[in-house]
Amino acid sequence: MSDKKPKSVFKQGAISSEFIGESIAKHQTKTSIGAHNIFLGQVRADVIDNKVIKAIEYTAYEEMANAKFHEIREAAFEKFELTCMHIYHSLGTVNAGEICLFVFVSSPRRKVVFKALEFIVEEIKAKAPVFGKEIFEDSSHQWKVNS
Repeated sequence: MSDKKPKSVFKQGAISSEFIGESIAKHQTKTSIGAHNIFLGQVRADVIDNKVIKAIEYTAYEEMANAKFHEIREAAFEKFELTCMHIYHSLGTVNAGEICLFVFVSSPRRKVVFKALEFIVEEIKAKAPVFGKEIFEDSSHQWKVNS
């Protein structure tokens, strides 16, 4: 792993479709890439105890979380033949229907991007110290259980 300080993976609020599109477009002219794959995590308006989630407020100890995301990134590059990868997670309030996690991978081979993306998302869900407070329509809240 590099001694270089990892780039922050965090965006304040929802991750916009414009940001996602710009991130993907940067790779259109790379002729060594044969496949791209993306994962967009979206806040669901789940019903829990007869209350509807209207938003999730994400928080993290950013330095520790960035280091963990960097470890996940490095592990994916070691395990899979990847050309590039982007990982972004929201901090702050993200409303139901908005994007809170964006993962993008590219590789010369299509099968690799499917396996790599699943690995990365599962690692994030299991190991990244990002916490979500589910805010209900009645303004009550509870801490999110990863699912």
